[in-house]
Amino acid sequence: MTAENTAPPAPQGGPVARTASAATVGLGMPALRPPADGAFDGHHPPDAALVGDCVHCGFCLPTCPTYVLWGEEMDSPRGRVDIIKGGLEGDAFDASSVRHLDQCLGCMSCVTACPSGVQYDKLIEATRAQLERRVERPRAQRLLRSAIYGLFPYPRRLRALRGPLRAYQAGRLGRLLARTGLLRKLPAGLRAMESLAPRLGPVPDIPAHTPAAGTKRATVGLLTGCVQGAFFPDVNAATVRVLAAEGCDVVVPRRQSCCGALSAHGGREPEALAFAKQVIETFEAADVDTIVVNAAGCGSNLKEYGHQLRDEPGWAARAEALATKVRDVAELLDELGPVAERHPLPVTVAYQDACHLAHAQGVRDQPRRLLRGVPGVELREIAEPELCCGSAGTYNLLHPEPAAELGERKARAVLATGAELMVTANPGCWMQVSATLARLGERIAVAHTVQILDASLRGVPADQLLARALDGPGTSTAPARPRNSATPGSPA
Repeated sequence: MTAENTAPPAPQGGPVARTASAATVGLGMPALRPPADGAFDGHHPPDAALVGDCVHCGFCLPTCPTYVLWGEEMDSPRGRVDIIKGGLEGDAFDASSVRHLDQCLGCMSCVTACPSGVQYDKLIEATRAQLERRVERPRAQRLLRSAIYGLFPYPRRLRALRGPLRAYQAGRLGRLLARTGLLRKLPAGLRAMESLAPRLGPVPDIPAHTPAAGTKRATVGLLTGCVQGAFFPDVNAATVRVLAAEGCDVVVPRRQSCCGALSAHGGREPEALAFAKQVIETFEAADVDTIVVNAAGCGSNLKEYGHQLRDEPGWAARAEALATKVRDVAELLDELGPVAERHPLPVTVAYQDACHLAHAQGVRDQPRRLLRGVPGVELREIAEPELCCGSAGTYNLLHPEPAAELGERKARAVLATGAELMVTANPGCWMQVSATLARLGERIAVAHTVQILDASLRGVPADQLLARALDGPGTSTAPARPRNSATPGSPA
């Protein structure tokens, strides 16, 4: 069988959307108004040379989440490259073309699979910036996007949301809304936000400077992140403890801004560049050897600053210099090698590859080596590790139906390992899989890679780690549903 004729693997999750268009009809996608004067303007259009690298071999097809769901050629990387090529050759986009491009998760699995080295990540990001400027979207979709991008890239706004959200989670309002059916009447994107919100706990105090334990090996600065800092502050605290134990002076600059990842992936170029410049100024002032990131999407974006600010006067060289300093926390710890004593932690772990760590940054072996270095940890691999869980930044809010199908596929793959604990490296993956498991009537403990290392270094008993990872801060608050309940996007 040739690569072009390779059929998508049989779904492991629930029923998929019957067609690609059905997946987004709730957001009013058919009412899009593409630009009438051609697909692209003259500001950073997709690079025709990169388009020409695609030889249509089809190796990307079985790794593309939307192609796996629907089997539609135009919902594959190869099909989307053809749409972009047509736009560069003068074709005007219609609503269908925009929909196919919008439905890409940007997971970069195709970049890993491609034997020709097609830089699809550069192509889709340039295209999305064009769409954001030039496509008139329906009012409901504009409002949803304004709400998403007016909240999540702003740490102060997210921190201000913590109080009301904790009150909502602790009270009976959520259960009342679910019982009366009012939640089901909310727009799909808002329902997704409500179901994904993790359980909140106290915010640990993280010093601006934590000295290295023993001999200093490096001075590092920690990017605290927006969602990570507001909803998963325990991960940041664990990151600081582990880095200090491994000989790092840790600097945590105050008043950090968003890194711009969500904005860049959503095509909001001016906003993304403004955020990037703030981050550059912040960490230049911190004067550190390395910038450590513990959220995969943020790390992959920081490493692209040189490209993003390539023609910004006075910023291009500074952006490239910062990008060379960026390391995921697992990447840095693997480079340094262990010096702190690991205590036994007998637990079975299913490691879930975050797309923007494995595909965008090429960091796959390092977290696995770190986990295997903990005495007692048994590492189990998840089937279809290359497929996205459906979180993909804001994708599960803008396209909740296909995101739910992908989430169920990933959740069932995690359950099939029989592991006690799922470990991941991105808050979006954490929320997506946890909420999906709850919807399936299942529970599994979830933690970040660095939290496993932290527990081992501090000698935390395995049962305490598992209990906190199952019911503590960061865990899903979504009510468990009977297993035969319909999933979002499936027939009732």
